Amino acid sequence: MSETHTGGCLCGAVRFTVAGPLPGPDACHCTACRKHSGHYFASTDVPKAAVAIEGEDRVGWFQSSEKVRRGFCATCGSSLFWDPVFRDWIAIAMGAFDAPTGTRLAKHIFTADQGDYYDIADGLPQHER
Repeated sequence: MSETHTGGCLCGAVRFTVAGPLPGPDACHCTACRKHSGHYFASTDVPKAAVAIEGEDRVGWFQSSEKVRRGFCATCGSSLFWDPVFRDWIAIAMGAFDAPTGTRLAKHIFTADQGDYYDIADGLPQHER
């Protein structure tokens, strides 16, 4: 049996399945991710072809730059996706997955932009950009 992972938004209007393993997620501390998620955005990058979305018509998209759009549940507002539209992969919010995920946070990115209200002290690699 192949590995699959499921998840969804808070209200259940959007559900997704990922076929295959979840690579070690990163925690993005950039200002845009913090504003989108309410804290840093921990996500795993998976091939778009491996993702099936139920309730796709309930996903709202915000074009946050020329190259990236951010997906959320249009009903409950849950942050779900970070989609670099010209790439073949998509980032899915770790908090949206059903447990167990079988993965652990791998690194922190854009730490130069981290909020002033917390410290990063878990010993994982940190990248300013």
